Amino acid sequence: MGVVAPAAAIDREYLERGVGALSAMGFRVKVSERALARSGILAGEDRDRARELLNYFADNDVRAIFAARGGYGCGRLLPLLDFDAIARSPKPLVGFSDETFLLNAVVARARITTIHGPMVAMDFARGLSARSFDHLRRLLIGELGAFELHGRDRIHTGVAEGELAGGCLSVLVAMLATPYAPDLRGKIIFLEDVGERAYRIDRMLVQLRQGGILGAAAGIVFGAIRPPEGSEAEAKLIARFIAEETEDLGIPVLAGIEAGHGTENFALPFGVRAQVDADARTLRIIESAVTD
Repeated sequence: MGVVAPAAAIDREYLERGVGALSAMGFRVKVSERALARSGILAGEDRDRARELLNYFADNDVRAIFAARGGYGCGRLLPLLDFDAIARSPKPLVGFSDETFLLNAVVARARITTIHGPMVAMDFARGLSARSFDHLRRLLIGELGAFELHGRDRIHTGVAEGELAGGCLSVLVAMLATPYAPDLRGKIIFLEDVGERAYRIDRMLVQLRQGGILGAAAGIVFGAIRPPEGSEAEAKLIARFIAEETEDLGIPVLAGIEAGHGTENFALPFGVRAQVDADARTLRIIESAVTD
């Protein structure tokens, strides 16, 4: 497994702790020589981070690529990436948060499955739950084909199937009106976020709704949408806004999947077929994320 730093600068202690946890899965881990580079708040210059990511895709000894952390910086890399080269050396790219830029662009441009999941100097360093740890390991070795995750709340009834896409809501909205914005028509859209006030969540959902993106989806699944400081009042308002902005779309909407910030962060493959059954409160992945 390879570990790269495409976004914000990384703390050495967290990186080493996370690499140790990843190694405990039984994988040999290769860490980018530039992982601890710094350029302001970023893990090195844009061109260096992009080059290192491409090098790890091209490296035949690397079977999957983990992002060290999110934060900020992945969007700056998109114009610097050779997606044709990435397509010639397909392997899973694992990350979330700011890596939403990369996860969606790689699926769309290189037609490679990516994995919205734990990052090395964050989740692994802080400690994954045993369930999440085993789920990711089985997913990466191809042992976990079809599987399902359970949600907490049925927002709007129904069953739908489509390719899974999405990620961090604020990052997904930041991709709009760029050449790298994913085509979400007919997709199952997964959304999560952290640290955003309720009015900002609503503003982003309004943009997606008024842009016709939510209405063109096959279904919508929400992970955690964590307000600042865990405010209960803000959380209730966010839940209200989610229900309002997805009302009358005529598609199933499910909330409370354990994926993303502040959850067990079960890995979700993007670019594979999925089914959302809001009545059964399940998101089912119906095709394998990893192929030989």
